[in-house]
Amino acid sequence: MVEDAGRVAERFERMAVHFERGGSPAYARIARGLARDRELLELVMSVPEGNKRQPNLWLGAVRFLGGPVDSFEAFRGWVLEHSDAVVEVVLSRSTQTNEARRCATLLPVLAGLEGPLALIEVGASAGLCLYPDRYRYRFDGGGVVGPVESPVVLECATSGGVPIPEGVPEVVWRAGIDMNPLDPADVGDVDWLAALVWPGEGERERVARLRAAASVAAREPAWMVAGDLLEELPRVVERVPSGVRPVVLHSAVLAYLSRVDRVRFEGLVRGLDVTWVSNESGAVFPEWEGAFGGVDTDFAVAVDGRVVAYAGEHGGTLAWR
Repeated sequence: MVEDAGRVAERFERMAVHFERGGSPAYARIARGLARDRELLELVMSVPEGNKRQPNLWLGAVRFLGGPVDSFEAFRGWVLEHSDAVVEVVLSRSTQTNEARRCATLLPVLAGLEGPLALIEVGASAGLCLYPDRYRYRFDGGGVVGPVESPVVLECATSGGVPIPEGVPEVVWRAGIDMNPLDPADVGDVDWLAALVWPGEGERERVARLRAAASVAAREPAWMVAGDLLEELPRVVERVPSGVRPVVLHSAVLAYLSRVDRVRFEGLVRGLDVTWVSNESGAVFPEWEGAFGGVDTDFAVAVDGRVVAYAGEHGGTLAWR
């Protein structure tokens, strides 16, 4: 079905609600304003359908170029004046958020697996979630777990009897798959990731955390594979060294796939000799038992398709199921 202006407007209206829940009222106002503005809707519709029309991508492009996002009026005027530059960024970039704090919600699972581990992240972006063993963690304000030299400390509040680990997992091999892998050592790529962080609550902390995690990844580059995850995953798994446990993980990625491709991915990963760790919205696999829990914005953390916990969208909370 061809996406008309009404459907594009609905997409921005729905995202406005999500921005509000996520603590970004400025983005909510802009998304609602854009949804009701004919000229801006026409601009959005000038690019191909699908992921290039995502609200996150358009707002991130404006921030990346230094445009205003404090009010809709300022945003509108700036975008119309710099429309060619905005469209160029939209067409050349993708929504590729990397929230290292999600490693805090994955750590209890990963630390409980018999290692050593080989981590394979699909939809890896710059691969910042491939380094759970290189970050430090503080659960519920307690003592710090992890390497003392790490510049990254990930805070997480837990409930429900989370098995808080006493150490980090042993990771001896790591690889990422992405249609357009980003380089954590590239200033422009890291700036793009920073531009995708929503303005508002927790923004400064998230950007600082992102840049610190990028510095960790830049010092120890993972093997990054450019390509479709459905095509590349089996090839990457084959490269895992013998005697190492392969773990396929992903976080806030599969929502960008079609329903058909999600089903294909599930069948693919279940057919591989791997441990599958998923951290996604409950809407990604709604048929899973316990896919929805906690509050609306919570993600379901699952191991081989079995939901074990609910995590805050950006990794700040973890509730064991």
